[in-house]
Amino acid sequence: MNAAESLKSPLRIPDYRRFWLARFASVLATTGMVVIVGYQIYDVARAEYGMSIPAASFQLGLLGFAQFVPLMLLTPIAGVVADRFDRRYVAAMAMVLDVAVAAALGFVTVAEWRSLPVLFGLAAAHGAVRVFVGPAMSAIAPNIVPAALIPRAIALNSIAFQSGAVVGPAAAGFLFASQRSLPYWVSVSLMAVAIVAILAIRSLPPPPPEARRTHPLRQIVGGFQFVWNERFLLGCISLDLFAVLLGGATALLPVFARDILHVGPEGLGQMRAAPAVGAALVAVLLSWRPLEREVGWKMLLAVIGYGAMTLAFGLSRNFLLSLGFLALLGAADMVSVFIRSSLVQLNTPDDVRGRVSAISGLAISASNELGELQSGFAAALLGATGAVVFGGTGAIVVTILWAWLFPELRRARTFAPQYRLRESGP
Repeated sequence: MNAAESLKSPLRIPDYRRFWLARFASVLATTGMVVIVGYQIYDVARAEYGMSIPAASFQLGLLGFAQFVPLMLLTPIAGVVADRFDRRYVAAMAMVLDVAVAAALGFVTVAEWRSLPVLFGLAAAHGAVRVFVGPAMSAIAPNIVPAALIPRAIALNSIAFQSGAVVGPAAAGFLFASQRSLPYWVSVSLMAVAIVAILAIRSLPPPPPEARRTHPLRQIVGGFQFVWNERFLLGCISLDLFAVLLGGATALLPVFARDILHVGPEGLGQMRAAPAVGAALVAVLLSWRPLEREVGWKMLLAVIGYGAMTLAFGLSRNFLLSLGFLALLGAADMVSVFIRSSLVQLNTPDDVRGRVSAISGLAISASNELGELQSGFAAALLGATGAVVFGGTGAIVVTILWAWLFPELRRARTFAPQYRLRESGP
């Protein structure tokens, strides 16, 4: 056993500490920025365009779609870029472009140019540049952390993400109430910190020579073929896609904040932060005592719990009770994310990890952004409450169906590779 493998915590590795800081600062910046963009779009639709509540809710669905289109188009490219080039530089350059987007949103807010086309355009630009951050960042951690510590690293990564998602939306809500452009300027500063931290990581292992010789289109196809041919990976990734696509309630939180629970932007920030509070507490527990046995069944039960708490939130009319349901929703989701991420990382060879991370990221983002579109459509037809209840019920049904369609998920006992990894190909 070498020195790296004898470590008990990834935080003892200097490069991992830099990686963790970059992830935390980046999430803190982007979650705060996104929640304010959503509130501004809903507020502008209601106050300046005179839209009804269902029509303005539909605009939130369109916001998710505006961010998904560039994601869908660019994700295959982002995965190849992460496998062909230095992943530190890929992530840093994408963050530089996101700084420009945040600054533009701040300027638009100060200048009172908050029209829907401008806000939608900048939201789409944010979605485009973030496509390249996810695969690069996800593929960096296994390069700087020994395989034995990957589950703990994933739990710590989740702490960075969830704690940033706790503080980011809540702080952004209060900053926005104080000065409307302030959340965007704070996001600019935080992303600058993330850029410095990611560039401070020492050189990563270079991509294999064949990665540069293989045509990018063949690499794109090879990544999708790898996931499609491995039913275990396919089941993990697609479960998250369809369950969260139906169960996502976050797109409609501005409706609950403004017109159902009547708590305004400050309450919206707290509701956006509540799932992350629950998730962060579970992530801390998992970083100290990771799950090790019957991980497949625990993942499936966690997704069912996520759907049940979504349904309960939709029916609640008490703000504190709603916050509690959202926190439990986040806790259940954290268990599912921890298990799924560990299984995907440990069942993927490094030379295809960027592409698999991109495909997994596409599924996650598709479930979020298309889930927002689905929620907007459903809210226009069923109302906000009906849409959330329908989504939570749908997530439960999908999980039961996936347990039957992909018995490999139920059979996963530990995080050890569930099969002998095939040659990854191009």
